[in-house]
Amino acid sequence: MLTVISLGGSIVAPDGVDEDYLRELLALVNRLLSEDDERRFIFVVGGGGPARAWQRAYRNLARDFSNDEADWIGVMATRLNARLIKALMAGWCPDEVVTDPSRADSFSGRVLVAAGWKPGFSSDYDAVVLAERFNAPVVINLSNIEQVYTADPRTDPAAKPIDAVGWPDFIRMVGDEWTPGKNVPFDPVASRRAAGLGLKVLCAAGKNLANLEKILRGGDFLGTTIG
Repeated sequence: MLTVISLGGSIVAPDGVDEDYLRELLALVNRLLSEDDERRFIFVVGGGGPARAWQRAYRNLARDFSNDEADWIGVMATRLNARLIKALMAGWCPDEVVTDPSRADSFSGRVLVAAGWKPGFSSDYDAVVLAERFNAPVVINLSNIEQVYTADPRTDPAAKPIDAVGWPDFIRMVGDEWTPGKNVPFDPVASRRAAGLGLKVLCAAGKNLANLEKILRGGDFLGTTIG
């Protein structure tokens, strides 16, 4: 069983590295892999706090701002976070961090770690490409929100959580354009590709590891199913 997880940088490194969270995540992964010899994971890691801080500095200081340059800064932050995850999972992850998902077709360990690829989309898109290449029907998207809402609950008190939504409605909610650092539950570019593939995406709070375990074991969970 292969599970693709888009692991939001905002939960790995919201400001600095969240060591307590990573310790608990590693314990969960170790337990699940030890229980089931057929289980494998692909983790695609986002940029989080480092990406936001360095992109903000670039926006503030650049004389000629470029979205591509801002994206490259975010990509490099994802690679820093991904290298940390790979190092922590060294016993399960002998392969190098994937930085071009279009060329990934196999891995020798039980865990594969991937980072950002190139400008034009977020690491969510890389997770979709890897799910396609490895025939995984679902991507688990872990971020700092429990569910997708009808609107931004921080600015709209009438916003309501959604248990399930189809791709057309979701894409109408998040729009069609990607800009570096865009704050949406799932990247619009990734959403279009996932919709075309018929891929399912489960959005859930990454910090709630008991809930993640329910997802991984096929139980009832708190989150939003897209697709």
